[in-house]
Amino acid sequence: MSMTAGLRNFGIFAHIDAGKTSLSERILFLSGRLRAAGTVDDGTTATDYLAVERERGITVKAACVRLSWRGLSMNLIDTPGHVDFGAEVERALRVLDGAVVALCGVAGVQSRTETILKHCLQRGLPLVAFVNKMDRRGASFERVFAELAALLPSSVAVQIPWGEGPDFRGIVDLLSMRAWNFAAGQGAGSATSLPIPVELAEAAAAARGRLIEALAGTDDALLAAFVEGREPSTEALSSALRAAVISGRLVPVLCGSAFAGGPGARLLAGVGG
Repeated sequence: MSMTAGLRNFGIFAHIDAGKTSLSERILFLSGRLRAAGTVDDGTTATDYLAVERERGITVKAACVRLSWRGLSMNLIDTPGHVDFGAEVERALRVLDGAVVALCGVAGVQSRTETILKHCLQRGLPLVAFVNKMDRRGASFERVFAELAALLPSSVAVQIPWGEGPDFRGIVDLLSMRAWNFAAGQGAGSATSLPIPVELAEAAAAARGRLIEALAGTDDALLAAFVEGREPSTEALSSALRAAVISGRLVPVLCGSAFAGGPGARLLAGVGG
């Protein structure tokens, strides 16, 4: 995301119950800002600090928490998802360098999702989308991505899930073409990098092709490589993606679960890029 050297101000937005506060909590834990990750159900999250928030399990007031990640300072702003507290969302948008929009992997694009995206686009904010709850029964990355792309044609997948619902194990990174297994070491955000499983190879190759084609439309060097049939490097793709996100030409779509450490770490890396 943009912007100020050494500092990022980013907000996390979502329709209510898409897992926004749980994702915020995981990010704060992974960064070392928290010694232990709290839960919404227990009323122990850092950003839902008002009594009414802890009693009802919903965010009422936007909350800002400072964290550090790989030498970069960040201000994370967790915002309400309920329509009744939309003024808090508007207030937060004015100070941001960029926004993470979380979507439920089961419910998909919801009414507040559409409103939030509209406000972010009106303000020209760089966006990252995160399809959450991929470990829930009924989750479908393909369906949610299609819904998002219909609303936001600039959406492009940079990850695909490795399994869905109870079979969710991790993700495939389409930039590096490596699989990440989140099944172990979730608490520390650790993950094992592996070759892409055979059963995902075809889907990953097709998704990477779409990613390269989208990036080629924003970068002349990549366009030349694409036309000539040359395979671009991971570094070239990452650089082009960063520029495209900052300029608002593309919206990268990631996926995972707020209760696993690995997806949060990948998201933090993207925000801090």
